[in-house]
Amino acid sequence: MTSWKNTASMSRTAGSSEDKAVKAMRLFVVTGTCGAGKSTIKDQLAAMLDPERYTCVDSDETGLNWWDYAGTDHESRYGADTLTEAFRKAGERDLVFVSCLVPQDYMTKTTVPEELKATYYIALWAPDGVIEQRLRARPKERGFTSDEAIRPHIEYNQWIGRNRGKYQLFINNEAQSEEETAKIIVEYIKALPTIEAAG
Repeated sequence: MTSWKNTASMSRTAGSSEDKAVKAMRLFVVTGTCGAGKSTIKDQLAAMLDPERYTCVDSDETGLNWWDYAGTDHESRYGADTLTEAFRKAGERDLVFVSCLVPQDYMTKTTVPEELKATYYIALWAPDGVIEQRLRARPKERGFTSDEAIRPHIEYNQWIGRNRGKYQLFINNEAQSEEETAKIIVEYIKALPTIEAAG
């Protein structure tokens, strides 16, 4: 199941004198719990989108390791720090950021460049049983070997499902291939109006 909300965006509004002559940039956050299929479609998205206009970055490609944050007093900074690095990689291009970054943390804990004029959240979701099956199929070194290890990811998946109407695009990828899911995202992105720089 896919839901579209082309007119909704968590966006900053251009118009101040400081915004003039600043290039407009858009952020697309592809999110979901572990096992939702985020990383597996990142390369598909990169292949389908114009590399001169879009940069696709997985949080795992930012050079920052979650385990350097886990259990520390700055654990909550991981999402913000990886996003900052992803923006650096994007330069002036629109950024497709594949990450577990939750909307609450994005809204309250991140600093975005002034060039950013609109943000769109795209959620990948599948029924809990499918998520659990995918996680248990991963190599043992990934750590998903017990109910205790899997439970937080199921709970986050349930939260996303309950809040599906708050996402600009919500995709149930239970019965879809990686390519089909990527095509839905690309079609959604390309259907959005281009945001011109103020000036």
